[in-house]
Amino acid sequence: MGSGVSVCMRKWNQWIVVVIVFLLCMFIGGNFFLVSYLPVSQERQYRVEVGRLAREIEEGGLDQVHLSKCSYVTHIQRRDGGDAAFFDANSDYVIRVINGEMYRFDYVLRPAEERYNIVIAVNVVFVGLSFLLLAIMLYIREKILKPFFQLRDIPYELSKGNLTVPLKENKNRYFGRFVWGVDLLRETLEQRRQRELELHREKKTLVLSISHDIKTPLSAIKLYARALSRGLYEESGRAAEIAGCIEAKTSEIERFVSQIIQASNEGFLDIRVETGEFYLSELVDSVEVYYKEKLAIARISFSVGDYEDCILKGDRERAAEVIQNTMENAIKYGDGGSIEIVFSEEEDCRLVTVRNSGCTLPAGELPHIFDSFWRGSNTGSHPGSGLGLYICRQIMHKMDGEIFAQMEGGCMCMTAVFRKVG
Repeated sequence: MGSGVSVCMRKWNQWIVVVIVFLLCMFIGGNFFLVSYLPVSQERQYRVEVGRLAREIEEGGLDQVHLSKCSYVTHIQRRDGGDAAFFDANSDYVIRVINGEMYRFDYVLRPAEERYNIVIAVNVVFVGLSFLLLAIMLYIREKILKPFFQLRDIPYELSKGNLTVPLKENKNRYFGRFVWGVDLLRETLEQRRQRELELHREKKTLVLSISHDIKTPLSAIKLYARALSRGLYEESGRAAEIAGCIEAKTSEIERFVSQIIQASNEGFLDIRVETGEFYLSELVDSVEVYYKEKLAIARISFSVGDYEDCILKGDRERAAEVIQNTMENAIKYGDGGSIEIVFSEEEDCRLVTVRNSGCTLPAGELPHIFDSFWRGSNTGSHPGSGLGLYICRQIMHKMDGEIFAQMEGGCMCMTAVFRKVG
């Protein structure tokens, strides 16, 4: 993982160098262009001013001209006769003939400091933007790319079963919660693995213990059967007594077998429920948003009945899992006509019923639909494990609720009973 991170960081560093070189080229080229352009620009500007003033003199005379708005022309003088001082000036000037008379336009160019203020301002802005761009790139490198490449191999390690190494706490604003979540996932997986190992160890110990206990009644049955086969008990009363002993030992073996079956069924699913409170509207909204579009695509009529919002007891995520499971059963085993969610109250409970049209389950099989690994005769080619409704019942029991099914007028109704708070 370290080598991958270093390679990616080197590539990003190369991009930073490329950007720096590009910015330097832009800086040098831009300054060369600005320094070369400014003098030409000022010469053109003062010529534009002289031309404009000449037109004003031609149209309205010298008295109508005002130099307050001029940036370069500082004085205008008309030649009177043979005045030799007309050509003697302490500043740069140009001569123009207007309406048959000569006019001298004195002008000045901006001092060098003034002319290069634009260059300085442009350079300051350019340098500021350059530093900002480099700071952003370094920030991305340190706060996003580097943490990401440090974390990218974690899912792979988890998939291999490497669950023992804790993740270093990270307060990064982008990946801190992700790291926390992955570490929580790692701890959960590790706890489940430890729990599975403990259950496996306990079941193995139980099976070995019961297997050892079974040997005793089996040996007795074997002995009694051998004695009977050899006719050692000629008296009918004695033979009946031995038959009773065999029956008792058989019942004992059946008890041991029942314990093995019960131990095999217990704990094969680790269903955890967080005890809390949630609004009924939160549960209904999460289900309605998901299935409204899905059932519309499948062209199945879907409706949610009116209800009065209240606070329910339990785990909202698990409660949504129960309703979603019943919805999936309605979609899978209904006739595709309609599915609706209706609500009712009973004492301190709120009942949420998922009703679908077209019930194809035989009435005699209804009591078994919540059994583990049981699948009805109406499942056909639909895939499944027979655990969905069993898990729903376990969840509801852990939330101090219940779930039951009934048939009404050719419709299947699955009702989840939630406890209300207060």
